[in-house]
Amino acid sequence: KQWYQRRVAITAGIFETSPHVINAVIEAIEGLRCALGPVKVLQYTLQGLFHPARKVRDVYWKVYNGLYISAQDALVPAFPRIPDDEKNSYIRHELEYFL
Repeated sequence: KQWYQRRVAITAGIFETSPHVINAVIEAIEGLRCALGPVKVLQYTLQGLFHPARKVRDVYWKVYNGLYISAQDALVPAFPRIPDDEKNSYIRHELEYFL
């Protein structure tokens, strides 16, 4: 519960307009990625990627891009499952063999 309270305090500062505060918040989120793992950070980030407000989306996409660059191999199991359609195959069969 203690890390959750810190996450709320960190993510509240993500919408600041001052560049040094934004950089400090992004670095704090990177620290959470190292401490908690990229999957946990992705779960909170996915909620803001499709927000109706453009300013909110821009910040969350910046966090997601940093997360994707730094830990893209660890994010593969965390992405949501999408069923196949008649044109495309989305299921990751190799991952399901392991699980």
